[in-house]
Order: sequence, then C-alpha cells, then structure tokens
Amino acid sequence: MRLNDVAFRYARRGPWILRDVTLELEPRRIIEFSGANGAGKSTLLRIVAGIMRPRRGAVGGRPVRVGYAPERFPADQPFTIAAYLGFMARMRGLSETAIRPWTERLALTPLLDVPLPELSKGSAQKVGLVQALFPRPELLVLDEPFAGLDTETRADLPGLLSEVAADGTTVVVSDHQRCLDDLDEVDRFRVADNTVRRSTRDEQAAGDGEPVVLEVVVAADEADAVTAKLRADGYDVRRPR
Repeated sequence: MRLNDVAFRYARRGPWILRDVTLELEPRRIIEFSGANGAGKSTLLRIVAGIMRPRRGAVGGRPVRVGYAPERFPADQPFTIAAYLGFMARMRGLSETAIRPWTERLALTPLLDVPLPELSKGSAQKVGLVQALFPRPELLVLDEPFAGLDTETRADLPGLLSEVAADGTTVVVSDHQRCLDDLDEVDRFRVADNTVRRSTRDEQAAGDGEPVVLEVVVAADEADAVTAKLRADGYDVRRPR
C-alpha cells in the first residue's frame, strides 16, 4: 500500500493538516506514527483506513479487508457487547463464533452480556479492538489502542500485534505511550509540521519536549483508584511517602 503526495485539509480554504505525505506501508510490518496532539495523526490514520479521502494525492494498493479502531470507541449504543459484535460479524458475512477467540484473548468474554454504555473506557476500547481484529484484516489501523487498557492487556497487546503482522497484515498504529518500544518489526514515523518523516526509536522516545510534573490532590480513600487509572493511561505516577 502506498500514499503518494497526500495532502488534506478540512475546509476548502482552511489550513493544511497534512501535505506532501509519501509513504510505503509494507505487509508483515507494524507502522507506528507518533507526534504531538493535533499534529494530524488521527487524520492520517483515517486516510490510510479509507474513512476519509485526501484532498490531493492518492492512496493506492489498499487491501480489501480493513480493520479500524478509533481512539475512542462509541459506547453510547443500545446494545450489549455480544449483540454489537454479533451484528458486526453478520455485516462481514461471518459467523458470530468468529468473535470468540478475540473476546477470550482480550478478556471480554465475562462481559458479553453487559450493555455498551455501562463499560469502562478500557473495556469499551477492547470492544473496538475486537471488532477491528475478528475479520482478520489485511490492513489493521488502530488509533491509540493502548489508552485506558488494564495493565495486563496493555502488556499483551504488542505481542498480539506482532502475531497479526506475522500472518501478513499491515498494522498501522498511533501510540503516544511508547508501548511498542521493545518490538523490532516496527517502522517508525513522526507526524509534525504538516508532514510525515521516518524517525528512530530514540527520536520517538524523545517526544515533544521535556516532561511536565503536575500535582494532583485527591481524597485519601480515592488515591489508589486514581493512581491505578493514571498508570493504566500510561502516566508515570510517583506518590509521596
């Protein structure tokens, strides 16, 4: 799959979000996009997935089977997990049993009868991952898939993505939590200044500037829960003794 001189802006006379983006996205590889908030990562992923068309340039060679999970799964829907995923399976022409290996892998099976609006952010994120994974796509596009996940799932997901890529899928991921740092089969790119350039693991780790230390005051009986949530979202939390 290839992006040729792709450019995008939301309004006809609006500012360019992306310009002159030319990339080759290879099968059996994980392509990681990093960059500051608002740099255009989500826009780029939607173009890669075929959800949006570029204003200029072209996208060629996109596979037929595409799986996509947005940064925030839209959980305000009147379905249980089982009903939603079953409907998605039928839409894909697959048996509802196709979802089972993925709900088990992502520890969603005990929650299948829970309505979507009652899910935590992490569980809703898992539903989004399952609906992207179960059709066994040739192109898998995930926007910040690690955000909100529990510690165990977040640790397991890089290995899962490696397995999917090894089966021949092109995996495209945006990730600001650096959960893919230990993988070798990753092509790393930085989205900045309205374009995309290849970067190294060290450049990805350097990020967009020095860390900022915030002081958060919570009630004593909420401290453990807040600490766990922040750590699940990828933040370094240091509690005073």
